[in-house]
Formats: sequence, C-alpha cells, structure tokens
Amino acid sequence: MFGMMNDMKKYSIVWAFVFCLLCSGSAHAGDQQQLYRLSTGDAVFRQDNSIGVQFAEPRMVLSTSIINGGYREDLQGIFNHNNTDVVMTVESYLQSMKQEAKKLGFDPEKVSSMGTGARMDNVAIKTESFQDAVVTAIVTAGVEGNAGRAGDPTNYYKPKQNPNMPKPGTINIMLIMNADMPKGTLTRALVTCTEAKTAALQELMVSSRYSNGLATGSGTDQTIIVANPHAKLYLDDAGKHSKLGELIGVAVKSAVKEALVKQNGLTGQKQHNVIRRIERFGISKEKLYQDYLQAGYESVGKEEFLRQLDSFAGGDRIVTLTSLYVHLIDQHAWGLLSAEEVTEAGDTLITDASSHFGVATGKIETQTVAGFVAAWENLLLTCLREKIASQ
Repeated sequence: MFGMMNDMKKYSIVWAFVFCLLCSGSAHAGDQQQLYRLSTGDAVFRQDNSIGVQFAEPRMVLSTSIINGGYREDLQGIFNHNNTDVVMTVESYLQSMKQEAKKLGFDPEKVSSMGTGARMDNVAIKTESFQDAVVTAIVTAGVEGNAGRAGDPTNYYKPKQNPNMPKPGTINIMLIMNADMPKGTLTRALVTCTEAKTAALQELMVSSRYSNGLATGSGTDQTIIVANPHAKLYLDDAGKHSKLGELIGVAVKSAVKEALVKQNGLTGQKQHNVIRRIERFGISKEKLYQDYLQAGYESVGKEEFLRQLDSFAGGDRIVTLTSLYVHLIDQHAWGLLSAEEVTEAGDTLITDASSHFGVATGKIETQTVAGFVAAWENLLLTCLREKIASQ
C-alpha cells in the first residue's frame, strides 16, 4: 500500500520568490517570466501582477473560483491575479479578469482564475515528494483585513445586496499533483488542502475580524486543485491517512505560512504579543488608551502610553498568562468549560499576574465573555499604570 512502503524517501524543495520587475534590466511590463517547471511538465510563469500555470496538455481541474469554476477537463491553464489598484464591483471584477486572461494569452472561457489583494511578489511555492508522487503548492496570502471563522455572522445573501468586492485579504492556493486519480479523490484533495490552510492559521493564532473566534480562513479564499490524467501514477486516496494527503498537508501549510510572513509579516514573533492574542475580544491599543484615561489614572500622552504598552505587551510572562486566559474563554465559548470553571481558573491567573507584577487588582465580577474580558483588561491597565508611574 502506498502509505506503508518501506523504502520511503521524502524530500522537500522550498521555493520562495521575491520579484521586482523595476529592478530587472531584462524584464519589461508584459513579458512572461518562467518561474518554475512543475513535475507535470507545466510551466509556472509571472507576468506583471499575475502568476499562472500553462497546461502542456489537458488536466483534471477542480476550482472554487466564480470564473470557470467547478470540475473541468478543457482548461488551458489557471492564474492568480492581484487586482486591488481600484475599488471594484463584482461585475467590474469579472470583466477585469476576462481582460487579464486575454493579456496572458488564454481564452477567457478556457481558464480558471482567482483575484487577490496579495502582491505577486509575495508568492510562496513549495514542493513535497514521496517516491514518484510530487505535490506543489503555489500560494499568495493575506489575512489582516479579511480573516474569518467558519460560522461568523454575515449579511450577504444575494449578489444584488452586496455589489462591492469584499475587503482585500484572501488565501489563494494553486495545488498541482503529478498523479492521475478518480474525481472523488481530487475532491478529497480539496478538503485536505483546506484543512492544511486552516491548520496554518490555527498555529499562528490568527484572529477573526468578524467575531471573537480564531480564523479558519479569509472571507474570499479560493483554491484550484490540478491532477494529471495522463500520468502513469494512479492514486485513489488524498485523505490524512494517505501519503498523498500528507504531502498536500505539508506543502500547503508551509506555503501558507511563508506567504503570510511575506505579505503581512505574520510570524511567531509578531504574534508573541498581548494585543495580538486578545484583540479579537475587542481589546485594541486605542481602547486601552481611552479606558486608561477614563479610569482617571496618571496623566500621560498617547505617544508615551503606546510606547509603554509596546514595551509591556511583548513580555514573556504577560503573553503566556494572556494566552492561557484567552484559551479559557475559547473553551467556554465551545461548551467545554462552564462559566464557573472559567471564573475559578481565570481568577487564579489574575492572582498570579498581580503577584508577579506587584499590583493589586480585582477578580472576575461577571461570569460572561464580556465579564471575563473586562477583568483581564483591568489587569492590563493596572499593570500599565504601575509601569508608567514608576518611570
């Protein structure tokens, strides 16, 4: 069985491209630059604000795009395009993408494409291999403005009710596999790919912009999965128990993380910050400053307050305790801990923090999410007051 072969030999090739046409003497607007030759023989190219794949022969394609999406076997290729120079409606977006397809040399009816707010300079390309199986993920990603969690509240129902494009964000994935497979397996590859994307966001603790949950994607994510029906290699499983599923998971998760570093500077170090951990509950730098003033604490200018906050917010102890506290609130929201359990454990963390920072602060007064958040904000403000007063 493919997933149990004894002579496993796995290697990973990491491709990370940073392009700057203005700095290249040989590159001009409109020129196609070949970036990579896939294991299928297809060429990955860059032209201006687009990155595409030109198929050497017909492929099995499963696309979530509104442009020639669904399952297709008659496409000439696929591409990802940065088109945020102007504010677009859905109608103008479709027209713009049609024009871009022609510019790239595709028949607009024979190409599936994705638009994004992410720069093509920030693409991440990663390849994972096992014996004859090769998987390549080509990813652009941005989540600072549009990250969301499945099930977040929304008001979109019919296209006419929302003619404007959503906020820029988007994790766009082109996943190419060099194997032939049943249509059901191609569809399963899409599921595994999506799970890998979500795993990358969970491991970075990316906040939803629409609720107090952790993000599972952005509101405008798109994915195109490609398989090779002409390959000798035939695989019938792309789930997590299969080697193909493993390759998909590793390639996609790694590429998504790298693309987020390049587009948003989203690293573990950036996330090692109290505000980054708790902002999904409405605690921002601005709110802390306004609440600090309203509490009547020592007068301090905004610039000095933010300087002290930045100095405090990345500290090991407060980040660790905030992470534990926030996870208690999450588990309460998920129905895994009662309000009483969160209150007891939360008060313990507040006491620990108060002792460590040498401040006196109250405990949780209201056993609700708002009450839990308010108690921790009070702790942060008390610590900041002490820090500012000691300067």
